[in-house]
Amino acid sequence: MALGACSLGRKVADAHTDSIWSVSWARDVDVVVSGGVDETLNLWRYGGEEGLVRVGQFKGHALGIVSCALTNDGRLAAVNSLDGVIRLWNVEEQTFARQIEGGPVETWGCVFSPDARLVASGGHAGNVNVWNVESTEKEQTLETHGKFVLSVAFSPDGQLVACGADDGVVCVFDVATQRLLHKLEGHAKAVRSLCFSSNSALLLTASDDARIMIHDLKHANANLLATCFGHASWVLSVAFSPDGTHFASSSSDKKVKIWEMATGPPECLHTFDAHDDQVWSVAFNGSGTRLVSASDDRALQLYELA
Repeated sequence: MALGACSLGRKVADAHTDSIWSVSWARDVDVVVSGGVDETLNLWRYGGEEGLVRVGQFKGHALGIVSCALTNDGRLAAVNSLDGVIRLWNVEEQTFARQIEGGPVETWGCVFSPDARLVASGGHAGNVNVWNVESTEKEQTLETHGKFVLSVAFSPDGQLVACGADDGVVCVFDVATQRLLHKLEGHAKAVRSLCFSSNSALLLTASDDARIMIHDLKHANANLLATCFGHASWVLSVAFSPDGTHFASSSSDKKVKIWEMATGPPECLHTFDAHDDQVWSVAFNGSGTRLVSASDDRALQLYELA
């Protein structure tokens, strides 16, 4: 989808009572979850001209929510809080389902596999831990032999897991064999966010060094295709559009940027300055026509992408 005019949509000014660290939008339905320092997971539905309408709230998390994720169908949410527990919530029934005990600082970030069978998380030991969603048993420990893993992502085809560490190193694993395929060392500081393109061929990484990098995973050496500059501080979140034609980024500089993926280097098409504090998270809807961002200013901001 070629981008035309992009504009600000509705803002929820007091979406939480404290900083919002994570937001997720289900691929197949207009369901959104947000979580942050106030220890609550808020459930939202997109209501057209009304914007995001809160339809539920999940409590019971301790010490603040680090990240939240939705299955593609929006039926299950995973929530990782600073108490080292990943809690799973039934979104349709708005009930607690079960929890995974990861241990102190050994669950940092959480993501579902595309088939919703697995949930993965990073941690202080430098590993990616992979649990079975139904049994809550650990199925895999992917060892980076490195530093604190701050970000984790599954590829859309379910074959790869990528993780970013606080020393800037990015590792890519084969899920089936648990083999380390790539170790990427281009970033100088912590990698707080990463994501795959919809065809699982490209990996987008964001770092405290204020740079965004794009690697070609179909190449044997995972060649660096581009390095994007434009943010004035830490890049906290990146997200590919569903069709892979563009991506969004957010930063400690309070900005949200929309970038176009063309045959040449990515070009920043739009810069939004709608937040009053650093922007921790961005997420596209399933069609790529809308984006949501979450910030320390306690707000959720919608963007309309034409």
